[in-house]
Amino acid sequence: MRAFWLSCALLSCAITPALAKDPAIHPAVIADPRPDAAYPAGMSAFVIPVEDGAMNAVMYTAAGSGTHPTLLLLHGFPGNEQNLDLAQAARRAGWNVLTLHYRGSWGSPGTFSFGHASQDAFAALQFLQQPSAVAKYRIDTSAIVVAGHSMGGFMAADAAAAEPRVAGLFLIDPWDPAQTVAALATPEGEAVWKAEVAGDLPPLNGATYDSLTGEIKADGAKFDLGRRLAGYGRRPLTMIGADRGIGAMARKAAADAQGANPGTRLMVWPTDHSFSDKRIALADALVRFLAGVAPTMR
Repeated sequence: MRAFWLSCALLSCAITPALAKDPAIHPAVIADPRPDAAYPAGMSAFVIPVEDGAMNAVMYTAAGSGTHPTLLLLHGFPGNEQNLDLAQAARRAGWNVLTLHYRGSWGSPGTFSFGHASQDAFAALQFLQQPSAVAKYRIDTSAIVVAGHSMGGFMAADAAAAEPRVAGLFLIDPWDPAQTVAALATPEGEAVWKAEVAGDLPPLNGATYDSLTGEIKADGAKFDLGRRLAGYGRRPLTMIGADRGIGAMARKAAADAQGANPGTRLMVWPTDHSFSDKRIALADALVRFLAGVAPTMR
């Protein structure tokens, strides 16, 4: 989506990352914890069934006995950047991390659509609260956080707004479909969006430009990031935008969220949509956010 997003009006004033104020980097970002022979860190691959398809999923399990806070980490459209470095940092900090491919994407069975991705994100949240999953992965259901990048940022906000037991929400240059629809009002915007979607379709099964664009045009109330954040309420929320990505979308959505959640934190960093030169800073920001939601001993 880079070409389309760069064609939108971007935020002109970037906010300096937190690391500029605090030079110390969280140890979980740059150092492995002491191994736990009795309860080692691990990784499990499995499938989460959803209606007419399934999600190929991976759970990164934290070391240590007892239950662990757990992060659901959602990738974007189509998901070339999966942010697995963030998953590893969160696990080193004592968190389980569930990652997945939405149905119809990257080999997951089924048909991809934005509506299905929304359902899939919510289904993943419910999976984390199933007794069998809680027991197997030692999940602390009082400390489940959702994070998402780009389209995954919208899906994270959508799922968290629908699930009051989510303890925190962390959005990385999140996509706002409502602002995309507004940009489509111009022939130039529509042409760029059509070209961009065409480039993102190969790893997606059953999706077309018309099907995807029709979804976000047809249901403006559903596909509106600001509304989803307003529905999320007063729980912990941090948004980090990219001024060479879609930071303007993050800024508008954060303003919409402020009415319901004055504690909303927004930062817009001088980087691209993938945070290519801010990966350590991004991991540090995520780990510090998680620590604020549920401190661990790691």
